[in-house]
Amino acid sequence: MPETPAVGREWHLAARPKGWPKPEDFALREAPVAEPGPGQILVRNLFMSVDPYMRGRMDDRPSYVPPFQLDRPLDGGAVGEVIASRADGIAVGDHVLHGLGWREYAVLDAKHATVVDADAAPLSAYLGVLGMPGLTAYAGLLEVASFKEGDAVFVSGAAGAVGSQVGQIARLKGASRVIGSAGSDDKVRALVEEYGFDAAFNYKNGPVAEQLKAAAPDGIDVYFDNVGGEHLEAALERLKPHGRVTVCGMISMYNATEPPAAPRNLGLVIGKRLRLQGMIVTDHAALQPQFHAEVGGWIREGKLHYSETVVKGVDNAVDAFLGMLRGANTGKMVVALGD
Repeated sequence: MPETPAVGREWHLAARPKGWPKPEDFALREAPVAEPGPGQILVRNLFMSVDPYMRGRMDDRPSYVPPFQLDRPLDGGAVGEVIASRADGIAVGDHVLHGLGWREYAVLDAKHATVVDADAAPLSAYLGVLGMPGLTAYAGLLEVASFKEGDAVFVSGAAGAVGSQVGQIARLKGASRVIGSAGSDDKVRALVEEYGFDAAFNYKNGPVAEQLKAAAPDGIDVYFDNVGGEHLEAALERLKPHGRVTVCGMISMYNATEPPAAPRNLGLVIGKRLRLQGMIVTDHAALQPQFHAEVGGWIREGKLHYSETVVKGVDNAVDAFLGMLRGANTGKMVVALGD
């Protein structure tokens, strides 16, 4: 049984970023490791997640989730090993998924932890393909965008943890065509050769509207938006009447200090009778059992593939977060905290 240490390290938000976050906006500090109280567990985190939504929580403004507090620990998805337990149903040695990442050790109420099976999938997968990003892709395509067989689908940010799953789920569900955009030629090759997209393009190689028109000459039925801005404007042009847009994220604008120049063509929503709907994954928790059963089956059968970019060490967590915002990852960006 791992020994309980006296102190552990945790990342705090030292200053609210102005535009792009900087390393000095964060501070790695030591904190005492508490013993769990009744109904609680102590977890040694092995993997933690860095995700685009975390950038929005660094601003002090109203949102669907409270902002991070200055000089307090950041939080986010994590998977770890239980090293002390005073809770029924969770034993020392169990592995759990929980929401207190950005730290080496976490004490939490057991009701906020989910036991996961390290033999069924790598632990890091519960932060990606079998976790929040995977459910986001599944619910965002099938429920929010009302995907149906024969739809042509365009995904922006398609080489990321969410986008890569959206394209594959669309293909497995009978899409007529799946198109993706990414930020490098290597990622574009991966989308076609590893993930089975019908077409993909590097948005840095030319105007998105022109590249999307070439990739989808007959138009698209569904746009899964992870980027916003120019991508959304281009998609509105290519959407067929009664097309649907899942607005999952707008990473192109998260660090902007000025209003975006695009989209300038929102009037198309009226004539084409388009449906644009934002999504928050927590609204779709009821899909979790169906998602795990179907996606888990595809993974076991080798029909659905996933990639991870793993950064080692809690010291490098901020570097991993900043790299993710700049597109340095292919698939899910995770930080390995364990040995």
